[in-house]
Amino acid sequence: MKIMLAYDGSRNARLALDQTMQMFKQNAPTLVLVGVAENPRDSSGANEELFQEEYEELKGHLKAGVEAAVEQGFDAEILIAEGDARKLLLQATHKERPDLLVIARHSHEPDPSFIAKSLNAIFDEFDYMTFGSVSSFLARRAECPLLILPTGESASQE
Repeated sequence: MKIMLAYDGSRNARLALDQTMQMFKQNAPTLVLVGVAENPRDSSGANEELFQEEYEELKGHLKAGVEAAVEQGFDAEILIAEGDARKLLLQATHKERPDLLVIARHSHEPDPSFIAKSLNAIFDEFDYMTFGSVSSFLARRAECPLLILPTGESASQE
């Protein structure tokens, strides 16, 4: 079994990796951690330097994720792509043919207040209407099963 996981080292990605390892340990899958570095918008030297810094940081996060998976007894590997995350994650599924693609639902640290939750819901809907979302894009196009893991308060509780 091969499980591909969108991974950027963020809190949500780390939670998704932990949840994936917990849920699928008995299946002994190979984990493929995929990171996508977005290309700089112009070709200035400053942007290229920033991109290289972000690329190296992403690479470090991916290596740390793989190390964590290997410590838990998983076979794991890294895949790094450069460009639009939605399109490149989709391309990675075509190339790697995973049995499952796992992504974390995008969210910020949960704020327990009702007003903050309501505002977050409005902003999330606005983001979806304006820009779309990686999970929505992949849900419509991925040719493999897609697991979108929650990353809020309930995801961090056992």
